[in-house]
Amino acid sequence: MSRNTIQNLNKPVIILGIESSCDDTSAAISSNDNILANIIAGQKVHEAYGGVVPELASRAHQQNIIPVVDQALKAAKVNKKDLDAIAFTNGPGLMGALLVGSSFAKSFALGLQIPLIEVNHMQAHVLAHFARLKGDSKPKPEFPFLCLTVSGGHTQIIKVKSHFDFELLGQTQDDAAGEAFDKIAKMLGLTYPGGPLIDQFAAKETPRRSYFLHPRSSGLDFSFSGLKTAVLYFVQKQSAIDSDFVANNILDLCASVQYTIVSILMTRLEKSCHSNRYSSSSIGRRG
Repeated sequence: MSRNTIQNLNKPVIILGIESSCDDTSAAISSNDNILANIIAGQKVHEAYGGVVPELASRAHQQNIIPVVDQALKAAKVNKKDLDAIAFTNGPGLMGALLVGSSFAKSFALGLQIPLIEVNHMQAHVLAHFARLKGDSKPKPEFPFLCLTVSGGHTQIIKVKSHFDFELLGQTQDDAAGEAFDKIAKMLGLTYPGGPLIDQFAAKETPRRSYFLHPRSSGLDFSFSGLKTAVLYFVQKQSAIDSDFVANNILDLCASVQYTIVSILMTRLEKSCHSNRYSSSSIGRRG
């Protein structure tokens, strides 16, 4: 560790970040808070199964990890010997997928004799607000602030007091919002991943009817499993009357589903703002 300890504050700190928590193999190079390169390799193998298959994901990570890191270093014009540390996702995520990223990061750091930094996936979502791409002049959030994190596997409202002080105010009690998007899309006969398709179709239509009520949940927590059930029963009922109901109303259905999910998120976020006395300028959104 003698060559590249993170002690010399007179030069930028260059870090290789590795992310492998689900089905994307990602590598980024940062110089202080500036992102020099960000390379992502997706995995289309899961499309045939309608969802992420953990074993297939870990195998694909093994194939992608070295090319992705190599591309990131080249895109950033950084030599591996210039790295000051390696950061990697240590959870939450798929165990096999995480193992690929962590094993590579540990081996690479050991070979270069540089520090290794374990990163919590959810904390990284929040702290990404402080990272900057080239030419990005957006202001950074000031502490404390609220962060709404919406992803495929998590939905949380977090009070961020400092870079390392987080308070979880609310989270989903069942499915995450992204998971609800994909599962409802599958009910509607859309291909995987269906969440982006719902968003595309919803953009073409304004919800004409209010199909779905908000599922009940306590405090600032979320719940989306009831919405999935409501969509399923509604579609089954209408399809029994008209077999072409989904095909003829797909835009309206997608718009209604997206409107309901977004309104659930915003209702809880507004409630958290009032209870914590925050304004809309003190909100960070990740997803």
